[in-house]
Amino acid sequence: MTNDEILTKVTGILEDALGADPADVTPQARLMGDLNAESIDFLDIIFRLEKEFGLGKIDRNELFPESIFQGDPSLVKDGVITPEGLTELRQKMPFAEPAAVDTFAKNPKLDAIGDLFTVNLIVRFVEMKLKAKG
Repeated sequence: MTNDEILTKVTGILEDALGADPADVTPQARLMGDLNAESIDFLDIIFRLEKEFGLGKIDRNELFPESIFQGDPSLVKDGVITPEGLTELRQKMPFAEPAAVDTFAKNPKLDAIGDLFTVNLIVRFVEMKLKAKG
């Protein structure tokens, strides 16, 4: 499956799951900041990805690392992700765009982590899962 085919399917999933205007669902669109996704929406998105791409069960923590979001004190201090937290973020989210993570790392406030979750991040995640599936 090509990147464009995955993008088309992911775009459709996000339009349906979020009731988003198709014109707003661009590769760079942030799920929360631009498409108004809420935490409950992520469960629906995961379910739809599993079904559409035949990925089997996706652990929510695989796409949205809870160790970071839950505010583990060794990874987050005073609302800022620590250097250890940034290392964990890179390890748990190898599908995140390196340039986006590097930009985030310059001002790693926990409340801004949602900016990493773009349409393209979901596409990259699906690509990674499909490759692993074989």
